[in-house]
Amino acid sequence: VEGIHLRGGPIARGGLRWSDRRDDFRTEVLSLVKAQKVKNTVIVPTGAKGGFYPKQLPPAANRDAWFAEGTEAYRVFIRALLSVTDNLASDGRVIPPAGVACHDAPDPYLVVAADKGTATFSDTANAIAEAHGFWLGDAFASGGGNGYDHKAMGITAKGAWISVQRHFRELGIDVQTETVRVAGVGDMSGDVFGNGLLLSPAVALVAAFDHRHIFLDPAPAVAPAFAERQRLFALPRSSWDDYDKGLISKGGGVFSRSLKSIPLSPEIKAMLGVAADSLSPAELITAILKMQVDLMWFGGIGTYVKASAESHADAGDRANDAVRINAGELGAQVIGEGANLGLTQAARIEFARAGGRCNTDFIDNSAGVDCSDHEVNIKIALNGEVAAARLAQADRDTLLKAMTDDVSELVLKDNRLQTQAISLAETGGAAAVPVFQRLIQVLEGRVGLDRRVEGLPGDDVLGQRAQAGEGLTRPELAVVMAYAKMAAYDVLVGSAVVDDPLLEADLIAAFPTAMQGSHRAAILNHRLRRELVATKLCNELVNRAGLAAPFELAEELGAGLAEVAGAFVAARELYGFARLWQAIDTAAVPAAVATRLHLAAAQVLRAQMADLLRLGSGRSPSDLVTAIAPGLAALGQALDRVVKTEVRGQLDRMAAALAAAGAPADLATAIVRIEALDGAVGVALLAAERQLDVAATAQALS
Repeated sequence: VEGIHLRGGPIARGGLRWSDRRDDFRTEVLSLVKAQKVKNTVIVPTGAKGGFYPKQLPPAANRDAWFAEGTEAYRVFIRALLSVTDNLASDGRVIPPAGVACHDAPDPYLVVAADKGTATFSDTANAIAEAHGFWLGDAFASGGGNGYDHKAMGITAKGAWISVQRHFRELGIDVQTETVRVAGVGDMSGDVFGNGLLLSPAVALVAAFDHRHIFLDPAPAVAPAFAERQRLFALPRSSWDDYDKGLISKGGGVFSRSLKSIPLSPEIKAMLGVAADSLSPAELITAILKMQVDLMWFGGIGTYVKASAESHADAGDRANDAVRINAGELGAQVIGEGANLGLTQAARIEFARAGGRCNTDFIDNSAGVDCSDHEVNIKIALNGEVAAARLAQADRDTLLKAMTDDVSELVLKDNRLQTQAISLAETGGAAAVPVFQRLIQVLEGRVGLDRRVEGLPGDDVLGQRAQAGEGLTRPELAVVMAYAKMAAYDVLVGSAVVDDPLLEADLIAAFPTAMQGSHRAAILNHRLRRELVATKLCNELVNRAGLAAPFELAEELGAGLAEVAGAFVAARELYGFARLWQAIDTAAVPAAVATRLHLAAAQVLRAQMADLLRLGSGRSPSDLVTAIAPGLAALGQALDRVVKTEVRGQLDRMAAALAAAGAPADLATAIVRIEALDGAVGVALLAAERQLDVAATAQALS
């Protein structure tokens, strides 16, 4: 066996895959780790990726022997990785690997995850780690017998479905109750496809294909079809051929991909928009990819769409060259990319520029890696409790299972906020192009963003887009957002701001409720405390303040990103932004109204952050809050006396604009109240330092 493992930093996570690319598996892993670094911005570490190639497999026809030999190759690879990895003693002392000359710093952090070909290998890896005495125990490989089963949770599909829900909600459609016509890649036995097609009873699945069959149902009876999909999902190793043919509408059927030609009924021809009486399986799949549907759900392996300017070689998936289409030929209104690399990035951008709605695969399917991350972090905390005899191993295992739903909700919240942040950035349109252009330039310098690699346009093209009234697409904004979070994380993880007491609540909230009380100390003393806090903070900073706002404030006011983050933490506490965001997120309003409210909240948040930065006090967020909060509260009660007439007129116009946009009165009032307190932090701090009456100070300064 040959293998390679690449990490983007000392604390990095990603899967190990059983590669079938004998000659270039190293290149395969290199490209995957670059993508994983971008994908991992929502979780604690940077990306990692590994791959191994078994060199002496028996013929694939002998499936059992082939699988057994591949599994043994995986064991060899895992043992090799652990043999050159530092370990930790129970007292935290680093134990270097025996017989190895270590020229780098202590490096005990190594975790692995399932990937292509290794989905069932977590327990195998954990058994080796435990036999090796590796400090992580069964936190070494997530998803094992005492871990979170992604397929049972349906977590990857649920995360991608949140993207789908947002796309349609912004189109004025509720996919949970209103019927949408769906085509897809995969079958009901698959994790992402199967779970995804059970997330709404209103889905009308009209076409799907995998490597074995093609399924066509031109006019499905929605409720019976949903029940049949449930049956197939529960049926071990099911295929489309197990579908009850009596439930398929007139003209439909299930066809083997081994057929030379497939006859097309009038109903199928009408659905696909083709005139031919028969098509080869490859031609039929191409027609499915081009057909008019509301949603194309990618839940299976393969890259099926490229940009018109790309070659099939650019897609890097020779197995599907015969069926692949150009982005301009897609007939879907929305793309849900539950699987990896369903489209090339250039294809996503081309599709989005033509009016289609999509994100990227690393946004849509990030819930899987996010769930693995939560599992590892939870186990690190609880395994310490077991080692200290504060928790029995059996009780730990019971607690892990009991927290499954809480873990799922923590993960899905990340999906909701990331897709929302992209939507907020997208509203800027052409007017925001100069802002994002400058941000891209900053990120090129800070974190090595490579526009060519990531498919981002050059400055000249961006200028042309802005002149044509066109902004950045969602797939482009997703990449910029990922790099913005990477840049913020790199600064924050080594800064003093992550040690601020105000962020203890963020750390606690990163864990399930059942741990927050009984294992609070284990969370607060977590080995990855700084990394956890830095990640939570950089995600909320970018998601809530705005994609470019932290970097703009840093440039405009000559501040560092850590100072900007500190101002964010202080403003969040002083003005109750967490409650405001929660109220907007849960308000029963149309998507456009929620977007308008979040944009208004971000606007007043930015103003307050700027005021805090201008104070230049050098104080920590908690010290600022302690000094300012009493005076700010007093000013809030005295607003009627201290706000000038002309300012009151501006506030009234702001309130009227929000009301005209459909904002609930209480939310509009809360936002306008924060705007009314513009400049109040300086007044409150001055009054506190001079021991003056804050209202009188405000009137004297006005």
